[in-house]
Amino acid sequence: MTLINPPNAILRISSFADLGPVIRARRREQSLRIDDAASLSGVSVDLLSRLENGKGSVRVDKLLTVLDSLGLALMLAPKGHPAVETARQLGGERPEQP
Repeated sequence: MTLINPPNAILRISSFADLGPVIRARRREQSLRIDDAASLSGVSVDLLSRLENGKGSVRVDKLLTVLDSLGLALMLAPKGHPAVETARQLGGERPEQP
């Protein structure tokens, strides 16, 4: 079953592999092909593909660039922060790949 999160949901990411499906889903929501999204982000298709597939070896600055170009933001909070707890309670873990 595919977990569908509202577009404005706050998701709790527990591993680098959790990030890939979120990035892919956001790109697809915007009807962008991977090559177009990579071009808009100023990164290679290979790098974006590695991100979407949850593979490591991606520099943080490149990750932040891709997230920004897709309208996403990376936020850090203590594990006990109310926003983190809310995301966990709402099932905002990560979307499964369609």
